[in-house]
Amino acid sequence: MTLRVAFLGNDPWSVPALEAIAAEPELSLDLVVTNPPKAAGRGSMLTPTAVADAARSLDVPLIEADGVNDGRGATAVAERRPEVLVVVAYGQLLGHEALTMAPYGAINLHFSLLPRWRGAAPVQRAIAAGDQITGVTVMRMDEGLDTGPILNQLEEAIRPEDDAGALGGRLAKNGALLLVGVLRMLPRGGVPARTQDDRAATQAPKVRAAERAIDWSRPPEEIVRWVRALAPEPAATATVRGDQVKVLAAALDHQGWSEGRPGSVVGADGRGVLVRADGGGVRLLEVAPAGRKRMDAASWARGMRFAADELLG
Repeated sequence: MTLRVAFLGNDPWSVPALEAIAAEPELSLDLVVTNPPKAAGRGSMLTPTAVADAARSLDVPLIEADGVNDGRGATAVAERRPEVLVVVAYGQLLGHEALTMAPYGAINLHFSLLPRWRGAAPVQRAIAAGDQITGVTVMRMDEGLDTGPILNQLEEAIRPEDDAGALGGRLAKNGALLLVGVLRMLPRGGVPARTQDDRAATQAPKVRAAERAIDWSRPPEEIVRWVRALAPEPAATATVRGDQVKVLAAALDHQGWSEGRPGSVVGADGRGVLVRADGGGVRLLEVAPAGRKRMDAASWARGMRFAADELLG
């Protein structure tokens, strides 16, 4: 007997779990729900989600709808009558009716060790905070934001070189295996659940557009972590001569520093662009100027010809 699954997801990090469920003989992927295509790129072409592309590749039933709390999405799930809803990087809270639509309820894969980093950006917030360990959590969903009982967890070290893309990719793969293990146990009586300790909870809200701008008055260690946390998307930004430049990789500079205004360019060489921060320096390694592709900062600087102490915003 196979467990009938309805899968809800939107992000590229949702795809490993979707593929793992499709490959598991004890699970039947009866429906995939993802957001409708959205305009993207210079031509504003309608672009499907990564989950839609994966579902089509797997040749499984797919509906592109704005959520499952009502409307077409809710109707499609009800008609399929799944035994469990699986939610991975979906970005929407489920209401009571959706949570109780399937006999085994809704199971979520979250990219942190709950209750730490509840919310939409757990990977980014963990890197930015300087955490050394994070992980994945499989939980039973309730109506709160990542507050449901924990079914299983797996730790993952945050490496010094990790940006959000690298760390999130590993968590997505690790979490897919953990999730499938929990799902396989549901018809066998499930796995023991434990209540989260709300006193230990921290919040991981979505990164706002205004937050992306680098604050050069902060210590260099924090700036470098923030660059890593937002790379490769949406990316931390600096304002250079009125234009926004994405900063995709940076490192601490340990040379002696004289007093100067935070954000001022100290110099540029084959290793990148040196910028003053509070109490030290940051070396920009890779950037993406407005309308251009990712490039090494040294090549960018040769074209910019920075003046001494030119100020970055």
